[in-house]
Amino acid sequence: MKLLIQALMAAALINAGAAFAQDATRGQKLFDECAACHSPDRTAKDTVGPSLHGVVGRKAGEGADFRYSPAMKRSGITWSADTLSNFIADPQKLVPGNRMPYSGLPDAKDRADLIAYLQANMK
Repeated sequence: MKLLIQALMAAALINAGAAFAQDATRGQKLFDECAACHSPDRTAKDTVGPSLHGVVGRKAGEGADFRYSPAMKRSGITWSADTLSNFIADPQKLVPGNRMPYSGLPDAKDRADLIAYLQANMK
């Protein structure tokens, strides 16, 4: 009986991990919505929003030639998977007063896939 319980628990953990697996290809499709304002390209000029190439590990409000909001500059955030997820979920909640006119992406799986794309393709 004890072995059966351990096997069931192990199977549950494996299935839980699969449920949270990130899909960068799906994230690339989700990025289409972001592409209205952001570019994923290394050599792209900033447009409405800053280029997101290399965003993971970068400090918020610091970029070559983009005019960031004072709120973003003083946020003290360094972009990681967690901070990006929180920001993408609700930009105004994480950085009140930022200029990004986006209501947020509420689905955690969508955010994880989008961030996987950012991490995999924009280093």
